[in-house]
Amino acid sequence: MAESKIDRLLNERERLYLGGGEARIEKHHASGKLTARERLALLLDEETFQETHLFMRHRCRHFGMGDKEFPGEGVVTGCGLVDGRPIYVASQDFTVAGGAVGEATAHKIQAAMDDALKTGDPFVFINDSGGARIQEGVDSLAGYGGIFYRNVLLSGVVPQISIIAGPCAGGAAYSPALTDFIIQVRSEGQMFITGPSIIKQVTGEDVTAEDLGGVYSHTHYSGVVHFEADDGPHAMEIAQRLLSFLPSNNTDEPPVYPEMQEEAVGPVEELNDCVPEDSRQPYDMHRIIQLTVDNADFMEVQEHWAPNIIVGFARIEGATVGVVANNPMHKAGVLDIDSSDKSAKFIRFCNAFNIPLLTFVDVPGFLPGVQQEYGGIIRHGAKMLFAYGSATVPKITIIVRKAYGGAYLAMCGKDMGADRCSAWPSAEIAVMGAEGAVNLLYRREIAGADDPDAERARRIQEYTETFANPYVAAGRGMLDDIIEPAETRVYVAQSLQLLKAKREIRPQKKHGLIPL
Repeated sequence: MAESKIDRLLNERERLYLGGGEARIEKHHASGKLTARERLALLLDEETFQETHLFMRHRCRHFGMGDKEFPGEGVVTGCGLVDGRPIYVASQDFTVAGGAVGEATAHKIQAAMDDALKTGDPFVFINDSGGARIQEGVDSLAGYGGIFYRNVLLSGVVPQISIIAGPCAGGAAYSPALTDFIIQVRSEGQMFITGPSIIKQVTGEDVTAEDLGGVYSHTHYSGVVHFEADDGPHAMEIAQRLLSFLPSNNTDEPPVYPEMQEEAVGPVEELNDCVPEDSRQPYDMHRIIQLTVDNADFMEVQEHWAPNIIVGFARIEGATVGVVANNPMHKAGVLDIDSSDKSAKFIRFCNAFNIPLLTFVDVPGFLPGVQQEYGGIIRHGAKMLFAYGSATVPKITIIVRKAYGGAYLAMCGKDMGADRCSAWPSAEIAVMGAEGAVNLLYRREIAGADDPDAERARRIQEYTETFANPYVAAGRGMLDDIIEPAETRVYVAQSLQLLKAKREIRPQKKHGLIPL
């Protein structure tokens, strides 16, 4: 082949690799941000990236565009390896017209998503874009529609991860919202449907882009974002760690890393001292999780939103488990609207990708209140019941302390399909707490007593001795066992091994109708 043709290829590549050019790259770096290619270099194993559609160009027929070129059409797409496992990627290039999405840009992203669906590999989308390419009008909108449609096609088939590393505004924000996990970079990423200027015009409210759509707003208030990254490299590390827990697709089993287990599974005596004698005293549920799983390695999801419930990934004997646990340190671990939504989504993700569920229960009930009722706590709480009831993966439930009323069922009680439901001796399983029950059951007796306070105290003591223990439930077959806390890690590991062959046949249907 003539050397001049090869030279042309190499020169074209080198030019396109620069995206918007050296000046814009320097400006991008000056703002503290990585370029699209630098992000992929950090995310993927070295020398494994295979780029696709580098030479893609728009059709030069849109208003005000003429022969103007957008190198790479403002996005870098392709596939590569993370820890030796393939993934497909799209990384928006802000140095090219602010990463604006046009018809060809969308085509590149859609092609990567189609390939991920064909091969059954995860898709990671790094967002850093000013939005739609206005010059291309409805063609740009159609491009976004094709991306959203593929987000839905990939849902439940391969894991989808979005990284918000720059602006992600307007309709563009719906693609991350359709994915499984969102990682947002502090101070660099902002995500909102309508920006501060439009809000000012319409409602008169003054708000900055960071306050409106920055990390804090989405990790603490909206619950849209799952993980907060300190900077660009940290975001890639989070994505790598998250992928290490996940299977490549819904037909694979989660990865197993026996070498990550520090020692043989055995009793953990520290677990015996985790729950205080006083049932009103809070304690650290994170500690119980860490003492149960391998190497105390727990990757919490949505740590700052609805912290009264804890969800995340861990390993038992090197194999992934999804953990759901009430958090007595926040609202006593009560279930409310946000915590119900948070846990239901996580449970459904785990079920879609064959990840067993380990549930630690210490729940006093659903949160009472006018605003909760008006906000639809019935509907939202039902999401948890639906999620657990429809999950066919192995489900192991450990009742640590309180398990009251409908919330006990919502936390995957035996009758909600738990394959193993066991309790610690500190467990209290009842329709409601002792004080509430006594006030309802013995209201007249207490009112007619010579000493109402003494009578109430006596009745509470009687109710507590009868029901504030796991033995009544065990006697009814609602518990498979009552275990010493120190045995929990061994019990869970053995149960997971025995449940590997679990098969559960459900009635054939298109899909269930979760109460959205």
